[in-house]
Amino acid sequence: MLVLRSFALNVMFYCWSAFIQILCLPTIPLSRDGVTWVQRTWIRGNFALLAAICGLRFEVRGLERLPSEPCIIAAKHQSAWDTMIFALLIRRPGYVFKRELYWIPVFGWYMLRAGGISIDRKGGTSALKRMIGAARQTIAEGRHIVIFPEGTRVAVGERLPYHPGVAALYTQLKVPVVPVALNSGLFWGRRTFLKKPGRIVLEFLEPIPPGLRRREFLEVLGQRIEPASEALAAEGRAESL
Repeated sequence: MLVLRSFALNVMFYCWSAFIQILCLPTIPLSRDGVTWVQRTWIRGNFALLAAICGLRFEVRGLERLPSEPCIIAAKHQSAWDTMIFALLIRRPGYVFKRELYWIPVFGWYMLRAGGISIDRKGGTSALKRMIGAARQTIAEGRHIVIFPEGTRVAVGERLPYHPGVAALYTQLKVPVVPVALNSGLFWGRRTFLKKPGRIVLEFLEPIPPGLRRREFLEVLGQRIEPASEALAAEGRAESL
């Protein structure tokens, strides 16, 4: 049954994605707000499909910890689900993402118009400088920045070193960083076909104010995200018993 539900979800996901993105293509040159509406509508549809077909829902905690002024949201990354949720919770977030996503037909056009912050992972120092420049513009527009410090999806219980990009943004932009813990990988894992029923929990943690040194900041960030994500994973496993 789990396999059949996951198969049905995948079919509906791709059909829904093709339908909404092709139907709304005229919004791309007309309005960034229009693209934001398409983005949110697409995500709401995906989450409705996850709930109806797979029995997978979600809960958000600590949203009151998110400052009203622009900040950096640094989130654990375990699932493709993580890349969608922030666009639903926050108006026009600026995602930091790998440049190759721009090359995906249609989907990449929406990402470009939405005002993301691309990074060339092989570009070295010059790529980092371009990323910081784009991030400054995002903050100047009054928008939050979303970054996944590990740079890729990581299995539940595992951890990769945090990339230098998150520390560079913190030290250069001088705005708070809000760590985010989650347990999405328990239900929609990295590189897995199956989507399991349950309740994904995402939690905004206590913000880290600007002013720390680079190494100290990375230590504090890890000390907040990793134990909190492990606790949410334990909670999710207990509920699944």
